[in-house]
Amino acid sequence: MEEAEKFELENLLEELESYRGRHTELITVYVPAGATLTQTTKQLENEKGTATNIKSTATRKNVINALERAIRKLKDIEKTPKNGLAVFSGNVSRVEGGEDLQIWAIEPPKKLKIKIYRCDQTFVLGPLQEMLETDEVYGLLIIERNEATIGILDGKHIKILQHMTSGIPGKTRAGGQSAQRFARIRESAAKEFFKRVAENMKKHFWENTKLKGILVGGPVPTKDEFLEQGQLVTKLKDKVIAIRDIGGTEMHGLQELLEKCQDVLAEQEIIKQNYSLENLVQEYKNLLTVE
Repeated sequence: MEEAEKFELENLLEELESYRGRHTELITVYVPAGATLTQTTKQLENEKGTATNIKSTATRKNVINALERAIRKLKDIEKTPKNGLAVFSGNVSRVEGGEDLQIWAIEPPKKLKIKIYRCDQTFVLGPLQEMLETDEVYGLLIIERNEATIGILDGKHIKILQHMTSGIPGKTRAGGQSAQRFARIRESAAKEFFKRVAENMKKHFWENTKLKGILVGGPVPTKDEFLEQGQLVTKLKDKVIAIRDIGGTEMHGLQELLEKCQDVLAEQEIIKQNYSLENLVQEYKNLLTVE
């Protein structure tokens, strides 16, 4: 599945997820790969007969209309696509008492192995959403002397997993402390902070089988000291594919890190054909603006 097609399907699933039936009147049908549409059509014909027993006039009408529309669609398609078929049908009007009967027929990006017929207040989208889950993710770390942010890049989504503060004393010495003693205190606090960051990175990434690489950012020399001091376990340190000078942490810092790693991510084939990382970065900015 091309990235542009995947993006289009994601948007469609978001739209379908937004619809709510007044009652259990939205129809979901999943036809697994290899199954015949004739069998599914017969099942829907039977369900239409059962629907005549629904007491509510409006609900009965909406269910029967949705089933009839789905049956016509299956007859038009005639043959089950290679990966199976997902059909969504129903009155999706957002106005009480209104009518907006719509139908969607989608060939999944991967082979469907499950057969579903459901009449509910929402469409059943889980099987398709699972297919769109990213096969590869990237760990993100922004580390400064006073704070650090651990995040993850999953497809086009960037998420903060944890934000930590260091507790390292400021550069101003407390009264009576020698410069050397104060420096030792700061150094000890920094090592302890680096250790905590490494432990939390292990907690978030150690068992993530989808982890393809880790991007590290921060000011000079903090990020380099963190990597050089050996606090990060070898398995994760070997996953570090980019180190960049970054100013700032949390979401802004993660976004800046992503922007500065375009070349590395391109080499990792996160950018394919017409779907560039610039699109991803712009989407992040749009999301931040909305939030």
